Amino acid sequence: MKRAFDPGDRVRVRKVDAPGHIRTPYYIRGKEGEIERFCGFFRNPEELAYGRYDCEQRALYRVRFLQRHVWPDYGGPRHDTVDIDIYEHWLERI
Repeated sequence: MKRAFDPGDRVRVRKVDAPGHIRTPYYIRGKEGEIERFCGFFRNPEELAYGRYDCEQRALYRVRFLQRHVWPDYGGPRHDTVDIDIYEHWLERI
């Protein structure tokens, strides 16, 4: 299997309002971050939620976001981050 991103790559989370059992938090859609690590290949939980166990595996990444870019009113230190595990099909290269 091949993955699209490596640690350090800049990415944007796709901003779509997809129906179904979505595992990408709404508040992070459209935000830019950096690949912190590749976590491995796993079956797509969006398909597993509907009992589709024969689905293909997808790359999962931990993406790091500056909290001040996620929440405009964030009052903490400028370099505070939040890390979120996001599947590759939700990410696009910047």
